[in-house]
Amino acid sequence: MNNISSSIPKIDHLEKANGSAIYVCDYDTDDMLHGRLLRSSIAKGIVRNVRIPELPDGYFYVDSTDIPGKNQVHMIQDDTPVFTNDVQFIGEPIGMLVGPDLKKVGSLLSETQVEYENLAPVFDARGSEDIFFDFNIEKGDVEAAFAHADRIIEGSFETGLQEHIYLETNGMIGKFQDGKMIIHGSLQCPYYVHGALVDATALTHENVIVKQDVTGGGFGGKEDFPSALACQVAIAAFKADGKSVRVVFEREEDIIATSKRHPSYCDYKLSVKDGKVTGMVSDIIVDAGAYTTMSMVVLQRATIGSSGVYNIENIKVRGRAPKTNTVPNGAFRGFGGPQVFFAIEMMMTHVAKELGVDSAEFKLKHIVQQGDLTSTSGKYHFPVPLKQMAAKVLKESDYFKKQKQYKNQTGRYRKGIGFSLVFHGAGFTGNGERDIIKAVAHLKKLKDGRVEILTANTDMGQGLATTFTKIVSKTLDLPPEKIIFSLPDTSRVPNSGPTVASRSIMVVGELLRRAAIRLKDEWIEGEEQLIEQRYEHPSFMIAFDAVNFKGDAYPTYSWQATVVETTIDTLTGGISIDNVWGSFDVGTPIDESIVIGQMEGGIIQSLGYAIMEKCTIYNGAINNKKLCDYIIPTAPDFPNMNVYLYVDEYPEGPFGAKGAGEMSHVGGAPAVLDAIQNALGTKLSKIPFMPEDVLDILREEKLDD
Repeated sequence: MNNISSSIPKIDHLEKANGSAIYVCDYDTDDMLHGRLLRSSIAKGIVRNVRIPELPDGYFYVDSTDIPGKNQVHMIQDDTPVFTNDVQFIGEPIGMLVGPDLKKVGSLLSETQVEYENLAPVFDARGSEDIFFDFNIEKGDVEAAFAHADRIIEGSFETGLQEHIYLETNGMIGKFQDGKMIIHGSLQCPYYVHGALVDATALTHENVIVKQDVTGGGFGGKEDFPSALACQVAIAAFKADGKSVRVVFEREEDIIATSKRHPSYCDYKLSVKDGKVTGMVSDIIVDAGAYTTMSMVVLQRATIGSSGVYNIENIKVRGRAPKTNTVPNGAFRGFGGPQVFFAIEMMMTHVAKELGVDSAEFKLKHIVQQGDLTSTSGKYHFPVPLKQMAAKVLKESDYFKKQKQYKNQTGRYRKGIGFSLVFHGAGFTGNGERDIIKAVAHLKKLKDGRVEILTANTDMGQGLATTFTKIVSKTLDLPPEKIIFSLPDTSRVPNSGPTVASRSIMVVGELLRRAAIRLKDEWIEGEEQLIEQRYEHPSFMIAFDAVNFKGDAYPTYSWQATVVETTIDTLTGGISIDNVWGSFDVGTPIDESIVIGQMEGGIIQSLGYAIMEKCTIYNGAINNKKLCDYIIPTAPDFPNMNVYLYVDEYPEGPFGAKGAGEMSHVGGAPAVLDAIQNALGTKLSKIPFMPEDVLDILREEKLDD
């Protein structure tokens, strides 16, 4: 392993441990105003009147009539309003009450009444006629594959909502002073927020400044949503007479109003000839919610990944993102991968059971190899180490022995073991990096010999400050203490793109490495120097056609093989995770401890998604609004984690690194559901799978007996 992988203390650990880190809720509130959002109580309708109580001096109300620019939050498509009179989901912002005393603002908000004209909402994505996005992929000759098949096997799969539950809720502070709008808070993507503010405030790019505060977790939930909150706070700041306006959500408001992981419905049909899958037809639906937010990109990844890690030569995929009158669904770690990889992994397991063969061996027989065509008729340009990675986890877990041992169990407790194989396409889909993001990174050498990293990428706890520092430090042969990493400020840093899609290390880290090489060559002692490095698209990539989904969707892929062992309590339905074994290829780990932490965290999040995190909506309202009824994993739930790093260097990444953070969320859910279905001796097709679902199956067993 490259010596850059040797771990160092995280750059920002001390300030977080000793309490000196300043989060958005830690700022001095003297001379600061507080805002609370007036939210809709219906799922669909028109606001006819808002009756606000008499406001004391120093208190005011803002809504869409106060917006000087466009009443839209600039994202991929600009359909989300800053404030609305045309309600599309429960919890949508209608206006904001602002004043010096937060409790008083809350009291005034509770007295505010809204009159609506109710309209008929749509809650079922499968019945929605309003389709935001509709994508299709075709490869090979599907009709011929099915015409010559020995067997055709079908399956339907469903995944639910997932809430991010970052430790720190959303929060933002805005101030309008000397003609400049200054916004800072908890966020992932400063330039996303910046672009949205320019549109809503009608200010110039130079007169909008966005700064990241120390951020307590994101997982994708602070990619799109902070743009909306920033615009709302900015509109209030225009009226605040030079004072700062702060909005920080309570947990319940954060759960009600912010984006979730898309629920999905996946129908599959596979053709089998001579024991091999020859064709696949799949129909993928992801529930977008009320607005488009990040659904286009999530659906792209879901559609592209629907055939999993398998070399299926003939495929036909349709992916749709319908609108429903529910909270908008957006970015979440894995970005469409957890939904479709759950479906294809379970489908391949079910096919193996139908054929009477071992599911792990069946999957390994079908995996892609270097040089094979991807689902979009691109190419796997680099080695695919899944066989070696699978061999590691299967051996360490004693998988095959336990598979036989756990058959035909009796007694209260039943054990099961399951297996999954997944990938994550590293970086933006298709030509996104080249044509849309166009990342730029700067290195600034100070006169005293220290070097400052200037990028828009954010550390949200994942260790970016440390890994970026290590890349520049190693390339320049300088100690880490000589490298400066500050939280991004759009008035100081170039647009290096968002902190999403497992692109930060692979793309921006490589820009920093190349900039550092140039700085080292051009170094002038005692002088200030600025090095700019711009993104260059890999020359080996097959041009991607985003309309027809043809070509290289990603330059390379990260890979994961996972085994999970469970115990089922047939009396209570309880599901215990006994052991987890995961092998991960993320290229060269820039810091081994950080990468292992990311892999462990992602697996735990994935397992929680599968068997604990149930978020339900009834008539458009989220039922699980608190941490007492939305249950997430804690340390005792997963006592034994075994993480192995398989290092296969990616030549276009810094020191061989590629995407890491997203993939670790993808493989846990299908592995644990495979273990549960093996323990229960049945086929499973939905997540979350809860204790009550276990008991339902056991009741059916007794009825069948």
